[in-house]
Amino acid sequence: MPLSFTNRFYYLLAGIAIVFIFSWLLEFPIEIPRLLLSCFVLLTIADITALLLNKKKVKCQRIISDRLSNGDRNAVHIKLLSYYTFTTRIEIIEELPFQFQARNNSFNLTLTGFSKKSFTYYLRPVTRGLYEFGYTILFASTQLNLARLKITGSEPAEVKVYPSFVQMRKYELQARQAYLSEAGSKKMRKIGHSMEFEQIKEYVAGDDIRSLNWKATARRGSLMLNHFADERSQQVYAIIDKGRLMKMPFNGLSLLDYAINSSLVLCNVSLHRQDKFGLITFSHKLGTVLPAEKKPIQLNNVLQSLYRLETEFLESDFEKLYLQVRTYVRHRSLLVLFTNFESLSGMRRQLPYLLQLAKHHLLLVVFFENTELKELMDEPADNLEAVYTKTIAGKFVMEKRLIVKELMQYGILSLLTTPQLLTVQAVNKYLELKSRQAI
Repeated sequence: MPLSFTNRFYYLLAGIAIVFIFSWLLEFPIEIPRLLLSCFVLLTIADITALLLNKKKVKCQRIISDRLSNGDRNAVHIKLLSYYTFTTRIEIIEELPFQFQARNNSFNLTLTGFSKKSFTYYLRPVTRGLYEFGYTILFASTQLNLARLKITGSEPAEVKVYPSFVQMRKYELQARQAYLSEAGSKKMRKIGHSMEFEQIKEYVAGDDIRSLNWKATARRGSLMLNHFADERSQQVYAIIDKGRLMKMPFNGLSLLDYAINSSLVLCNVSLHRQDKFGLITFSHKLGTVLPAEKKPIQLNNVLQSLYRLETEFLESDFEKLYLQVRTYVRHRSLLVLFTNFESLSGMRRQLPYLLQLAKHHLLLVVFFENTELKELMDEPADNLEAVYTKTIAGKFVMEKRLIVKELMQYGILSLLTTPQLLTVQAVNKYLELKSRQAI
């Protein structure tokens, strides 16, 4: 185990050297600096011996979840156990994954003899993917603090950063409360001749003869018909744009990551509301298609699909999106489209495809406010250049409002929100549509 000297060791050694110099210059007895040097050497030997004497030194354990939540504070626990009989000073250096770009992640604490101590620090990842933690390095020293011993603590570990499952759990309670508040408060409309099969039963006068099951009738020798329950679940699809405009960063996260986190929350909420949830991604080419299901495993399927999403750096092709939806989504569904329009002209280029989607489905277009432009508008204008800058910023902010109005004119639902409020706004909009039975 490598042994090194501390700054205090070199400071004291330099001080003794200065005493030697002054003893030569001022011609006072040389025995004084020699005595100081002898005491210093003895103390150093005693300090090193105390550190090396024990076979067991200090045990360190890093406790971290096997998956971290993107964009949230994740706890990392460090547990220490000292086998020394005396009080030791411990400097802990954590080798964090390169994604955090942290070079000075160190902690200092004191351990008494045969004692345990633990502490917690927090990490906020802003990108999804595999994170590789290095070693936990300990530097132990006595109260003299002349030498320190390097001890290797926890071994390297690999942790995956997934879309924000912390937000998913946070909004799960909100969805359940909304479900309870609506129970028995509204009349449920029947959605035509439902295709949700429940059972086969005997024919009773007044039943719909179109539902007769001829095979069961032949086996039983009496009229049998298929009984269908009133349809309570609808299909909800999150459609995520992976084009270049979704690469824009806000508070460390890209717009794509905000959309991914919101989609995971929306999936969890809709499954709790007995709806079927599916996922579609697109950019300049066709992306992932996860058919709508309401099985318990669907949440994990969506999580794994979202984990692998990456931004494309080309313009998104909405025509391919329309063809993709027409091919894979056969029943009327709620389509929550997470995209971004920076100009009115940019939206109008895609409007024909949005209209075609809205013709067959309930389409909700979710796009983002540029919070930096709003902050720029609030700053005082002290010169002519600042006036021009505020005017241009105001033009872009106003265009976002015009996009919402134009979509409303064509009967397309839209949601303009800041990235930070995206999840709560999207969940509230979904719950509102459910309560209105618009799906």
